[in-house]
Amino acid sequence: MSYVPGADRDLATLIGTHLFVVCPNNSGSSFLTAALESCRATWRLPQEGQMIRGFAGPVTYRALGGPGGEQWFPGLLWASERSWLDLFTQPSSYDWPLTRKAWYFHARAHAPDASVFVTKSTQHLLHAEQLVRHFRNARFLFMVRNPYAVCEGICRRYRTRLPPRYLRQFETSGRSLPAAAATHVANCLAWQRRNVETYRDRGVFFTYETMCADPAGAARTIRTLVPELDDLILRRRLKVKEYDEMLTDMNERQITHLDAAQIAAFNRVFREHRDTLGYFGYELMDCPDTFERRQAI
Repeated sequence: MSYVPGADRDLATLIGTHLFVVCPNNSGSSFLTAALESCRATWRLPQEGQMIRGFAGPVTYRALGGPGGEQWFPGLLWASERSWLDLFTQPSSYDWPLTRKAWYFHARAHAPDASVFVTKSTQHLLHAEQLVRHFRNARFLFMVRNPYAVCEGICRRYRTRLPPRYLRQFETSGRSLPAAAATHVANCLAWQRRNVETYRDRGVFFTYETMCADPAGAARTIRTLVPELDDLILRRRLKVKEYDEMLTDMNERQITHLDAAQIAAFNRVFREHRDTLGYFGYELMDCPDTFERRQAI
């Protein structure tokens, strides 16, 4: 398929809307973004925004100061440490005009008259205010997913997909990967709640579960925000990461992989954030056996 390169066009003039997918990692944003990028009206990037050459800001795949002062790779857990949250939310950490220039250069579209720029980076969840300030007509798609399924995906990827150094950080420090995953997810949900409440006039919200159960309805919701996406189809097959299948709710498939010890570790964190989970319609899971009671004795 041929593309129109952004480097050959005046995107500063052509782009009328900047659409940001704001969603915690491992929550379905890759599928949603891929579907948006197939629309005729969109300019898209070949990679996640933070991975584009010229992105001027902190990224999750480089070593940063971690627990105890040592160097850690935040990876999929960039909201699990206070120092990382401070870094990713600090406006002085970014040069958005420079980033915009790099994004425009690397962007591509199906049509030369495309007018909607689409991108996602998971940390967008932490700096929506900055995006509003630096990108014309910034619009947001806010999405969350069942926190237990998200935690399962994070823990599994640390053990099977990410470079060994990411998991080694936990093995050598004695810290708990499940606890870090739950902390990360709880913090992401708290930030997303603020985003949804603050930017109702610039965004729409739906859950991963809603998108999977009623993709046509989710597409209509998106079109109320960005009418140019009149050819958006979510009920479709897309190759995303290691999956190549129709849009499918994979929560049950993933949650069944959790054992009692993992659920208990997640719950010890989620109990402190019960109100935030409830805001999005999620409840604490019961442990499948007496493991949690034994831990409390």
